[in-house]
Amino acid sequence: MTAHTAQPPVRLTQYAHGGGCACKIPPGELESAVSMLVGPEPSGAVGELLVGLDDGDDAAAVRLENGLAVLATADFFTPVVDDPYDWGRIAAANALSDIYAMGGAPVVAVNLLGWPRTELPFELASEVLRGGLDVARAAGCHVAGGHSVDDPEPKYGMAVTGVAGPDRLLRNDTGQAGMPLTLTKPLGIGVLNNRHKATGEAFPHAVEAMVELNRAVSRAAVELGVRCATDITGFGLLGHLHKLARASGVSAIVEAGRVPYLDGAREALAAGYVSGGTRRNLDWVTPHLDPGRADDAELLLLADAQTSGGLLIAGEVPGHRVVGELVPARTDGVTLTVR
Repeated sequence: MTAHTAQPPVRLTQYAHGGGCACKIPPGELESAVSMLVGPEPSGAVGELLVGLDDGDDAAAVRLENGLAVLATADFFTPVVDDPYDWGRIAAANALSDIYAMGGAPVVAVNLLGWPRTELPFELASEVLRGGLDVARAAGCHVAGGHSVDDPEPKYGMAVTGVAGPDRLLRNDTGQAGMPLTLTKPLGIGVLNNRHKATGEAFPHAVEAMVELNRAVSRAAVELGVRCATDITGFGLLGHLHKLARASGVSAIVEAGRVPYLDGAREALAAGYVSGGTRRNLDWVTPHLDPGRADDAELLLLADAQTSGGLLIAGEVPGHRVVGELVPARTDGVTLTVR
């Protein structure tokens, strides 16, 4: 990859009300708003819809007549770091992750850019786009154009199209009791990013975690015969695992002591750098949560809104941490147990 520029005098995070995936619409509100979009397929549609909106999976999947599945996703967000090149890299890795979370390979991406052109130099936007391009190239994904708007708040991301074997998809509705749960990146990105936004402190190890592609672990999971996975982004580990367990008709146990965290995450939490998105995540899952002996701090870390986090895989992948397991569904509506 091309070396990035020095830290700019402009702090991009100060132009955003939230940061990264923590600025997502709360999951409960979102599910209510999009519920009307589930329905019969359009007449004359090309291919068969394999994965749509029903279970809130990571990307849509359509089986074509040639036996290939086309994947489609879009992801964009406000600045999560002040460096424009790094923000571009993070946003691109995050968008590509939806394809990897489905067990696919990205083919082509288009940029999505909102920019306050009278407030911020467009040279910074060029750096954002350059960061996205470099990560997409590293992923073997074409970047071809996109769309931009004059926006009072900077936003950047990508719409990505990928391909996968329709019978080798990683889905969030195929989990079964007895499967181990593997987490491929440490948590804590959200609290570190929130500290960065508030103080300007840099956390290079958090940036490196966010720009790391989930390509290799996705391929490994597919080759091992895994068929259930999701990625951990704005709804946190608890939120995304709740969606997976609910879609699969099972419950899940999280072994809190086995969950890895980035250096400094607990300190950032103790200092109060918790985003509103993280608190909303925990509020959303609380009716479905048996917290065991976990205190509020532990639960907030487990609900921490991640940006470009790792994959959560229902299966064991060598070299990555098993943090829990799927178990039979409970009759009381609880999908998550922390112990």
